[in-house]
Amino acid sequence: MTERDKILKGIYDAVDEVNEQLPEGQTLEKSPDTILLGESGKLESIDLVNILVATEENIEEAFGMPISITDERAVSETNSPFTTIESLCHFISNLLKEQSDG
Repeated sequence: MTERDKILKGIYDAVDEVNEQLPEGQTLEKSPDTILLGESGKLESIDLVNILVATEENIEEAFGMPISITDERAVSETNSPFTTIESLCHFISNLLKEQSDG
């Protein structure tokens, strides 16, 4: 399993957790193109927060190192890393790379 696959699995597992709490028709598809944040996103703010927290936990478990997805840098990025599952995956990959280099 590649690093990207492990990250996507962590995100998809978090999506599964949140989907269990969402009403039918508001559940998220598990696809890199799925929109998390923005005009066409289906999530309430609290649901996005729940996905991010669960993803942090899943990534820590999978890679053995804690990450903080919701730090100041993430919020200040020009292109939000929370727009799609793919952008979140890329952001997490960069965080993991920085931590292993640092």
